[in-house]
Amino acid sequence: MQSNATAIELEDNSYPPLLREITNPPEQIFVRGELPNYNLPFIAIVGTRKATEGGRLLAKKIAKELAEKGFVIVSGLAMGMDTAAHEGALKGGGRTVAVLGTGIDKIYPAQNENLAGRILLAGGAIISEYETNAPGFKWQFLERNRIVAGLCVATVVIEAPERSGALVTARLAAEFGREVFIFSGPAGHPNYKGSHALIRDGARLVSSTQDILEDLMDGCSGAELAESPAFVSKKSVSEAERAWFLAKPKERGQEPSGRANGWESKTPSFRETKAGFVLDALADSKTPLSIDKILEITKLTPQEVNQILTDLTICGIVEETSLGYRLKN
Repeated sequence: MQSNATAIELEDNSYPPLLREITNPPEQIFVRGELPNYNLPFIAIVGTRKATEGGRLLAKKIAKELAEKGFVIVSGLAMGMDTAAHEGALKGGGRTVAVLGTGIDKIYPAQNENLAGRILLAGGAIISEYETNAPGFKWQFLERNRIVAGLCVATVVIEAPERSGALVTARLAAEFGREVFIFSGPAGHPNYKGSHALIRDGARLVSSTQDILEDLMDGCSGAELAESPAFVSKKSVSEAERAWFLAKPKERGQEPSGRANGWESKTPSFRETKAGFVLDALADSKTPLSIDKILEITKLTPQEVNQILTDLTICGIVEETSLGYRLKN
């Protein structure tokens, strides 16, 4: 597989902004494929190479569900849990990023050459801080863990033994001020000794994708939601109109600045953004709406609707039920 890699320097505008925030970001990264939009939420899923079958199935399931919600799945392309995470993201129709501990031209392990190709074909990326023909050393696989953690808003750990690279990734994520989520397992199972240690150290115990979404929702404000790519930029809309639209329908009252009688600003209305179409569809319906119904009403793409619903769910404006999505009471 030819590398065709692009080098991105630390000072470049195209350098991942979250990665730039860590204490020791790589001076440059090499990228094959296309890094997804940085406004999308990146989340890491990591664990042991010697994963149980149940652990692999769980990693694939969580990755698939998060990918369907618009998350970009990041992992290290290793056997076991990393492979399951990438495969789950692809199955969910999402994008995934593989971070190598080798030169950008060398897929390791070789068994994952096919998976690497599928990641690129699906619009994802393979990245490394090591250039073409760079020699490989064992310590590089620990070094790459800071990139996995640094790219992401959170790291999910599934099956981490007492000595595991996943523990390094999780602890680095915590040092960087990012969330760490742990799936626990049988008390005596060696694959969970490290995971349970992380829980004792303060990592969040979760048991489902919904737990992850709800925990990420903590502390999320309307202003933060409005920075999502699903909405127009902060400069486009007045704060009064933004606050009006983020309020629950029964609390909104009259539209700000007399919009019903004419709006002087030449910028688009907050209500006319793509997220506004989704919220209006939900507000007008007496019953929860399926994604297919929302697509039919709004005429948006599946990716746009999934991303918007993810943003609204994380920030507590919309909730998912067994019958579909609805505005929270």
